[in-house]
Amino acid sequence: MRQPSLVSPEFLVESTPTQAPIRKAYLAVSSSRPLRVAIVGAGPAGIYAADILSKTDLDVSIDLFERLPAPFGLVRYGVAPDHPRIKGIIGALHKVLSKGDVRLLANVNYGVDLKLEDLRQYYDAVIFSTGAIRDADLTIPGIDLDGSYGAADFVSWFDGHPDVPRTWPLEAKEVAVLGAGNVALDVARILAKHPKDLMSTEIPANVVEGLEASPATDVHVFARRGPAQVKFSPLELRELGHVPDVDIVVYPEDYDFDEGSMAAIEATNQTKQVVKTLTDWTLVEPSQQTASRRIHLHFLQAPAEIVGKGGKVAGLRTERTALQGDGTVKGTGEFHDWPVQAVYRAVGYFGSPLPEIPFDDLKGVISNREGRVVDLDGEHLPGVYATGWIKRGPVGLIGHTKSDASETVRHLVEDVTGVPNGGDVASGDADGGRTAPHGEPQQILDFLSERGVDVVTWDEFSLLDAHELSLGEPHGRERIKVVPREEMIDIAKGRA
Repeated sequence: MRQPSLVSPEFLVESTPTQAPIRKAYLAVSSSRPLRVAIVGAGPAGIYAADILSKTDLDVSIDLFERLPAPFGLVRYGVAPDHPRIKGIIGALHKVLSKGDVRLLANVNYGVDLKLEDLRQYYDAVIFSTGAIRDADLTIPGIDLDGSYGAADFVSWFDGHPDVPRTWPLEAKEVAVLGAGNVALDVARILAKHPKDLMSTEIPANVVEGLEASPATDVHVFARRGPAQVKFSPLELRELGHVPDVDIVVYPEDYDFDEGSMAAIEATNQTKQVVKTLTDWTLVEPSQQTASRRIHLHFLQAPAEIVGKGGKVAGLRTERTALQGDGTVKGTGEFHDWPVQAVYRAVGYFGSPLPEIPFDDLKGVISNREGRVVDLDGEHLPGVYATGWIKRGPVGLIGHTKSDASETVRHLVEDVTGVPNGGDVASGDADGGRTAPHGEPQQILDFLSERGVDVVTWDEFSLLDAHELSLGEPHGRERIKVVPREEMIDIAKGRA
């Protein structure tokens, strides 16, 4: 049988070995009602956790909360619109929510519409899966200049996130992108690509309008380390070379490989493919590069300072680095100034603290031990859990998020039943973990209604989903995304 890849839609719904201990767990005693579990955050991590939990032998009722009017998290609002293959993961997530054994309560903002104390009244356990959506800091001089941006904010803009402004200041002819991962490539590609070549995607109209007015001709991507250390995926990198009327420019002096680099190339096929693609580009003659726009890839260049003039970005200063034999680098003291008028940092995502939940400010995650949320003394907060990037940081592929959810759910089941790994069921807790005083599903809806929260259910989101598909159909596009929050809600509620 064909094995699903870590990013294929079917990976979500097929069983994995990590689920086996969970599926063996039984509720030790009978109870008058199902165990009530709230999951806060309806991106892939939250949906995975809901799916895995629903397949245990617990008698469980699951509500999935989402602060936006639409689910799917970064797959909807963090993946570039010209990557339909990755967007296809939504199909698998859609399948989970359409089964009906997980209830979606969208447009509910934790910390504003309800707090942990409220959730404890209606749920026996809470799993936080709020992800990491803000940019990691980069502490170099000039980072706060006008024209210095976070990649996460820019991605939210071109993906039509309802909570960001509808316009973006695209005024730079020459742009720097700091980072060596796929987000850096996404930012560079969207800035360099002709808007007409995005019109088959779900890109919103306001984004097209902004990009059409952009004067950008040259986008420079800077990586601190060498070609063998970058985190580009082979497919994304190859696709970069097929963008119409955009040349990829590389510099042979940036190509250096130490013993650590050679070991990395031999260790993984992914690194080998990335290095091959980059090396092939060094063989392209300058006379063959006639496109009107260019993406420049620079390696062994560490950002040292964003240079300003009149409070605005006027350039970027980088320091040449040298490989140290093990794949790491150090500065050489050789600096270079690049004339750019905007700088985007794509150096990673970072988690945001949540009200009443212990948070590790250094790591940008909820304080936890294997998914069990812990307080300052390292003690587990009963009934409170975390999964996904807010649990372990913004690293790893889709498959890691799924196994991550399995670990968290396994601990939840152990805590509820008192049975580690589905062992002797006779030792289960007397109350079966049912601690919420108001455990009927309708009660949380009544609570939110009294607070004036316009909850969007799965059936209502389906109306919005169908509307977006219908907008795209006449133009040969899969969908056209509705952007304004209130319009999204009105369509979902049948008021538009």
